[in-house]
Amino acid sequence: MITLAYKIDDRLPHVVYAHASPPSRGGVSLFDGRDITSDTARDFVSEDSATRRAAEELEGAGFRVLARAPATISIAGPPALYEEQFGTSLVTVEREVIQRGAPQLRTTRTFLDSAGADLPGLIAPGGRWARFLEGVALDAPASRVAGAVAPPRPDYWHLTLDDVAEHLGARTVHEQGIKGAGVRLTMVDTGWEPVPYFAERGSKGTVVLGPEAADPGVDEDGHGTCESANAFAVAPEVDFTMVKFRDPLLVDAFDTAASQHPRPHIISMSVVAEEKYPPLSADSLILAVSVSLAIADGIVVVCAAGNGHHGYPAQHPEVIAVGGVHRDQHGGLEASDYASGFTSALYTDRLVPDVSGLVGMLPGATYILLPAPPGSDIDQSHAKEPYPFGDGTTAGDGWVVLSGTSAAAPQVAGVCALLLQTDPALEPREVRRLLEASAVDVTRGASNKDTGGIARPNRDNATGYGLVDADAAVRLARQRRQGGVPR
Repeated sequence: MITLAYKIDDRLPHVVYAHASPPSRGGVSLFDGRDITSDTARDFVSEDSATRRAAEELEGAGFRVLARAPATISIAGPPALYEEQFGTSLVTVEREVIQRGAPQLRTTRTFLDSAGADLPGLIAPGGRWARFLEGVALDAPASRVAGAVAPPRPDYWHLTLDDVAEHLGARTVHEQGIKGAGVRLTMVDTGWEPVPYFAERGSKGTVVLGPEAADPGVDEDGHGTCESANAFAVAPEVDFTMVKFRDPLLVDAFDTAASQHPRPHIISMSVVAEEKYPPLSADSLILAVSVSLAIADGIVVVCAAGNGHHGYPAQHPEVIAVGGVHRDQHGGLEASDYASGFTSALYTDRLVPDVSGLVGMLPGATYILLPAPPGSDIDQSHAKEPYPFGDGTTAGDGWVVLSGTSAAAPQVAGVCALLLQTDPALEPREVRRLLEASAVDVTRGASNKDTGGIARPNRDNATGYGLVDADAAVRLARQRRQGGVPR
């Protein structure tokens, strides 16, 4: 991928969001960190006194302090303030991105960078700021990887949410009284609305606003609402929270999710950054610390691998990365050519995904009938084109037919909830091992051509260990609890 950096004054946003990192406790800059995991993440946490002094200096210089996290301070201000205070020049960088719901299509989005930066998106403060900060990471835009009105009946073959529960083995588990009760699942996405579909089934949720997000009762985009239905299909009694994030403040939204009280048991993200080649961008390094700290605190983190993206933080070695398997009308399984599957260039021997959920095929992955806020962006956009590029539903009817790893991630998060109800003592690594050991091996097909994974017997870089099987995973969890499966 070739990018060109250039500065055009009227293309710089009026407000620039970033994360300032005070000196790390371990003596090594967060931006020099390599393979940040739950074992090393606390080395990059800042002392409270250092964070307080840095925040005071930033506010004194005119920045708005939006939030404080263990390793960073989230700030906002006009471009000129960054340039004046940090002695840099902000530039715009056009980078190719994948369009939501259409991985075969490409467009560009504008990223911010600092002229002469050592890492993408990094400002290295000099002068007096070197006493207070080891670096400032410019926030990068993220990608949502999509995908009491009676549901429509499209005239093409598709899955209902009842089918999702059935094909993932969750229905059998529900019959045993295991439905995710008592397990706290938090999603980071565009918002959540209690549309009639949820009300009819008694599905309830709470919306928490991430920094700069507004209107907790509204999901203007609709992505978060419709994808959450996948989690409820698998774990209908889960204690559900949605953190509504404002792009590009993905790290802040994740930190908001991880800092909830009581702490979530599971965080599911269907929002990704694109990280194909090393080194990790400054913003993704900060996200790596946040994810690692959450996992060290016992939170299971589930992330979509992408739809043609090389998704991050799915590549983080301790995250449960989720890809896609297509189940046809005859029950046959193959790797979804819509979903990402690849060997990471960022971490040694890291295959993405670990396991897979149900995802449709190209061109549109038009596969699962999902509720959405009537008139939301996703409700209208998917109705514009006939099947298979669109879903053939009516704009404003509150229904969409779509999939992608956006749908697969909350499906897998739902299975994690069933496991944690079965055995609340499970640690994140144990949840992942149970999913892997019980998954249905998929040996046919290939992942999205832009990522190159090929399905083979046993673990591969197209579907990981295969399609999750809630029934088999719960049985293994019971055996483990009784001492029959080693940790």
